[in-house]
Amino acid sequence: MSGTLNKVMLIGHTGDEVKMHWFEGGGCIGRFPLATNDSYVNKSTNERVTTTEWHNIVVRNKAAEICEKYLNKGDKIYIEGRLKTRKWQDEQGKDRYSTEIQCTDFTFLTPKNESQSSGPIAQQKPQTSVPVADPQPVALASPDTEEDDLPF
Repeated sequence: MSGTLNKVMLIGHTGDEVKMHWFEGGGCIGRFPLATNDSYVNKSTNERVTTTEWHNIVVRNKAAEICEKYLNKGDKIYIEGRLKTRKWQDEQGKDRYSTEIQCTDFTFLTPKNESQSSGPIAQQKPQTSVPVADPQPVALASPDTEEDDLPF
Protein backbone atom coordinates (compact mmCIF):
# COMPACT_ATOMS: atom_id res chain seq x y z
CA MET A 1 0.00 0.00 0.00
CA SER A 2 1.25 3.49 -0.82
CA GLY A 3 0.34 4.98 2.58
CA THR A 4 -2.08 7.60 1.21
CA LEU A 5 -5.84 7.74 0.89
CA ASN A 6 -8.09 10.01 -1.15
CA LYS A 7 -11.68 9.14 -0.19
CA VAL A 8 -14.77 11.29 0.25
CA MET A 9 -18.15 10.21 1.64
CA LEU A 10 -21.04 12.69 1.51
CA ILE A 11 -24.77 12.64 2.19
CA GLY A 12 -26.57 15.68 0.90
CA HIS A 13 -29.22 17.17 -1.35
CA THR A 14 -28.76 17.91 -5.02
CA GLY A 15 -28.76 21.61 -5.84
CA ASP A 16 -29.70 21.28 -9.51
CA GLU A 17 -30.43 18.79 -12.27
CA VAL A 18 -27.56 16.71 -13.66
CA LYS A 19 -25.81 18.53 -16.52
CA MET A 20 -24.56 16.07 -19.14
CA HIS A 21 -21.56 16.47 -21.45
CA TRP A 22 -21.18 13.97 -24.30
CA PHE A 23 -17.92 13.08 -26.08
CA GLU A 24 -17.25 11.85 -29.61
CA GLY A 25 -16.33 8.32 -28.53
CA GLY A 26 -19.73 7.84 -26.89
CA GLY A 27 -18.59 8.52 -23.33
CA CYS A 28 -20.18 11.14 -21.12
CA ILE A 29 -19.88 12.88 -17.79
CA GLY A 30 -22.57 14.34 -15.59
CA ARG A 31 -22.07 17.19 -13.16
CA PHE A 32 -24.30 18.42 -10.35
CA PRO A 33 -23.92 20.40 -7.12
CA LEU A 34 -24.47 18.71 -3.77
CA ALA A 35 -25.27 20.59 -0.55
CA THR A 36 -24.27 19.35 2.89
CA ASN A 37 -25.29 21.14 6.09
CA ASP A 38 -23.60 21.57 9.44
CA SER A 39 -25.28 23.10 12.46
CA TYR A 40 -24.14 24.17 15.89
CA VAL A 41 -25.36 26.33 18.77
CA ASN A 42 -23.67 29.71 19.14
CA LYS A 43 -22.71 29.83 22.82
CA SER A 44 -22.91 33.61 23.12
CA THR A 45 -26.43 33.93 21.64
CA ASN A 46 -27.78 30.37 22.17
CA GLU A 47 -28.94 30.43 18.55
CA ARG A 48 -28.72 27.45 16.24
CA VAL A 49 -26.47 28.30 13.27
CA THR A 50 -26.61 26.22 10.09
CA THR A 51 -23.96 26.45 7.39
CA THR A 52 -24.17 24.92 3.93
CA GLU A 53 -21.18 23.59 2.02
CA TRP A 54 -21.48 23.06 -1.75
CA HIS A 55 -19.63 20.26 -3.53
CA ASN A 56 -19.15 19.74 -7.27
CA ILE A 57 -19.94 16.10 -8.12
CA VAL A 58 -18.74 14.42 -11.33
CA VAL A 59 -20.09 11.03 -12.49
CA ARG A 60 -19.03 9.21 -15.64
CA ASN A 61 -20.59 7.14 -18.42
CA LYS A 62 -23.41 4.75 -17.37
CA ALA A 63 -23.49 6.15 -13.83
CA ALA A 64 -23.97 9.65 -15.27
CA GLU A 65 -26.86 8.42 -17.41
CA ILE A 66 -28.51 6.80 -14.37
CA CYS A 67 -28.13 10.01 -12.34
CA GLU A 68 -29.53 12.11 -15.19
CA LYS A 69 -32.54 9.81 -15.47
CA TYR A 70 -33.40 9.43 -11.78
CA LEU A 71 -32.00 12.41 -9.84
CA ASN A 72 -34.02 15.58 -9.40
CA LYS A 73 -33.16 18.86 -7.73
CA GLY A 74 -33.48 18.49 -3.96
CA ASP A 75 -33.11 14.68 -3.88
CA LYS A 76 -31.02 13.17 -1.09
CA ILE A 77 -28.06 11.03 -2.19
CA TYR A 78 -25.05 9.27 -0.68
CA ILE A 79 -21.84 9.81 -2.68
CA GLU A 80 -18.48 8.08 -2.41
CA GLY A 81 -15.53 9.26 -4.42
CA ARG A 82 -12.18 11.01 -4.44
CA LEU A 83 -11.09 14.64 -4.60
CA LYS A 84 -9.72 15.94 -7.89
CA THR A 85 -8.49 19.49 -8.51
CA ARG A 86 -8.54 20.83 -12.06
CA LYS A 87 -6.61 23.84 -13.32
CA TRP A 88 -8.11 26.00 -16.09
CA GLN A 89 -7.87 29.55 -17.44
CA ASP A 90 -10.64 32.14 -17.40
CA GLU A 91 -11.40 34.68 -20.15
CA GLN A 92 -8.66 37.01 -18.88
CA GLY A 93 -6.07 34.19 -19.02
CA LYS A 94 -5.80 33.86 -15.23
CA ASP A 95 -5.29 30.40 -13.76
CA ARG A 96 -8.32 29.09 -11.89
CA TYR A 97 -8.80 25.92 -9.90
CA SER A 98 -11.86 23.75 -9.33
CA THR A 99 -12.05 20.98 -6.75
CA GLU A 100 -14.52 18.22 -7.61
CA ILE A 101 -15.60 14.89 -6.18
CA GLN A 102 -15.04 12.17 -8.78
CA CYS A 103 -17.88 9.80 -7.87
CA THR A 104 -17.05 6.09 -7.57
CA ASP A 105 -20.28 4.92 -5.87
CA PHE A 106 -23.66 6.39 -5.01
CA THR A 107 -26.97 5.46 -3.42
CA PHE A 108 -30.25 7.30 -3.93
CA LEU A 109 -31.78 8.09 -0.52
CA THR A 110 -34.97 9.98 -1.45
CA PRO A 111 -37.98 7.65 -1.32
CA LYS A 112 -39.91 7.33 -4.60
CA ASN A 113 -43.04 9.00 -3.26
CA GLU A 114 -41.10 12.02 -1.94
CA SER A 115 -39.43 12.90 -5.24
CA GLN A 116 -40.21 16.40 -6.50
CA SER A 117 -40.93 15.02 -9.97
CA SER A 118 -44.47 13.85 -10.58
CA GLY A 119 -44.08 11.64 -13.60
CA PRO A 120 -43.34 8.05 -14.52
CA ILE A 121 -39.61 8.58 -13.90
CA ALA A 122 -40.31 9.22 -10.21
CA GLN A 123 -42.20 5.94 -10.05
CA GLN A 124 -39.14 4.03 -11.31
CA LYS A 125 -36.46 5.58 -9.08
CA PRO A 126 -34.22 2.82 -7.67
CA GLN A 127 -33.34 2.74 -3.98
CA THR A 128 -30.23 0.60 -4.24
CA SER A 129 -26.54 1.34 -4.31
CA VAL A 130 -25.06 1.86 -7.76
CA PRO A 131 -21.32 1.19 -7.92
CA VAL A 132 -19.43 3.04 -10.61
CA ALA A 133 -17.25 0.82 -12.81
CA ASP A 134 -13.90 0.32 -11.09
CA PRO A 135 -10.93 -0.08 -13.44
CA GLN A 136 -9.16 -2.39 -10.99
CA PRO A 137 -10.47 -5.93 -10.50
CA VAL A 138 -11.32 -6.98 -6.98
CA ALA A 139 -10.09 -10.36 -5.80
CA LEU A 140 -12.78 -12.21 -3.87
CA ALA A 141 -11.94 -14.90 -1.36
CA SER A 142 -13.14 -18.36 -2.25
CA PRO A 143 -15.44 -20.16 0.20
CA ASP A 144 -12.65 -22.69 0.88
CA THR A 145 -10.29 -20.01 2.23
CA GLU A 146 -10.11 -19.90 6.01
CA GLU A 147 -9.65 -16.53 7.67
CA ASP A 148 -7.26 -18.09 10.25
CA ASP A 149 -4.49 -18.11 7.62
CA LEU A 150 -4.03 -14.34 7.83
CA PRO A 151 -0.43 -13.31 8.59
CA PHE A 152 -1.39 -10.90 11.37
